[in-house]
Amino acid sequence: EGRRTMVKRTGRPGYLQIADDLRAQVADGRLNPGDALPSTAQLREQYDVSAGVVKAAISVLRTEGLVVGQQGKGVFIQDRDSVESPAPPAEDGALMEQLAEVLGAVRDLGERVARLEESVFAEPPQARRPGK
Repeated sequence: EGRRTMVKRTGRPGYLQIADDLRAQVADGRLNPGDALPSTAQLREQYDVSAGVVKAAISVLRTEGLVVGQQGKGVFIQDRDSVESPAPPAEDGALMEQLAEVLGAVRDLGERVARLEESVFAEPPQARRPGK
């Protein structure tokens, strides 16, 4: 508790850094299935970011199926066993394939946007002019 993990200026968007850190906490057992994530306010303070950045990070984790929100209660780490259901019936196979494609495309777009943001917002030192 009270640990402060500032988002680093690496060119990787803050929300992805936060999602990476929360994923790592699940992987190493600091967060377990059924555990509630800290509140948005606590995460804002921990990572020194805005509420929008925290919400974007949680949205990424929701899309991946790592967390689930419960209205009025919070956001909880999903039990991976409960997420992985038996193989879908044959008629749902094509739908599941399409969903997997869409999720892959969303991840790819996120990475592309991160690279684009890095190139657009990286200000070369010579571009800074005093008094302008």
